[in-house]
Amino acid sequence: MHHSDAMSLSDSWARKQPSTVRVGAAEAVLSDLRAAIEGGELVVGERLPSEAALATKFGVSRSVVREALRSTTTLGLTETHTGKGTFVVASEVAANPTFGAYTVDALREARPHIEVPAAALAAVRRTPEQADALRQLFDTMLAEPDPKTWVRLDAEFHLLIAQASGNDVFAAVIAQIRDALAGQSEMVNVLPDRRERSDIEHRSIVDAIVDGSGDDASEAMSRHLQHVQNALGRLRGDAVTAPPAAE
Repeated sequence: MHHSDAMSLSDSWARKQPSTVRVGAAEAVLSDLRAAIEGGELVVGERLPSEAALATKFGVSRSVVREALRSTTTLGLTETHTGKGTFVVASEVAANPTFGAYTVDALREARPHIEVPAAALAAVRRTPEQADALRQLFDTMLAEPDPKTWVRLDAEFHLLIAQASGNDVFAAVIAQIRDALAGQSEMVNVLPDRRERSDIEHRSIVDAIVDGSGDDASEAMSRHLQHVQNALGRLRGDAVTAPPAAE
C-alpha cells in the first residue's frame, strides 16, 4: 500500500512537470517577441506570423505560443482578432497603463492608504466565518491552475480583506476597483515567479489576520503592495525575465 501511494505521488509530480517547462518556454518566447517589438523588428500595424509558424520558429508547442501572446496582449503590445491574427499595436509597454478607469499610478498612490489599514482592522475585527473564508480562498488560489481565474480570485482576496475590516468605505472602494485589481494582477503575473511570490505574500497576510495581529497584517500588506509595485516597475523597464529582487 505504501509503495502504491509513493507511485501515485511520483506520477502526480511527473504530470506537473510539463506545466513548469511550458511556463518557462512561454517566458522565453515572450522575451523574444517583446525585444523584437521594442527593437523595431516588428512594427506597429504588422501582423505576427501564425501560431503554427511561431511554434516552429521557437521550437515550442502552439499552447506555449498562445500563452506568450496572451502576455504580449496583457502588456498592451499586441491585439488578437479572431480569424485575422495577432497584430502589433504598440512599440513599448505603456509607462502608465490603464485598467478600466484607473491608471497604474492612481492605483499605486491609493492602494496603500486603503488596503494597509483595512488589513490591520481585519485582523482585529474579522469574524471566525470571515477568517475561515479568507483561509479557504487562499487555499483555492494555491490550487487554481488557470491564470485568468487566479487573477479574479486575487481581486476577490483583496475585497474579502476590505470587507473583513468592518469599514464599509474600504469595502466599497475595493469593490469599485475590483476589475482594475484583476487587470493589474494579470499584468504583473507576466513576470516569472510573480504568482508564486504573491502566494507567499498572501500567506503572510492571511496568517496575520487569522492570528489577530494588526501590526503584522499591516506590515504584510504593505510589503505585498510594494512587491507588486516593484514588479510593475520591472515591466515598465526592459527586464522581462529579470529575477525577483531578493528580500
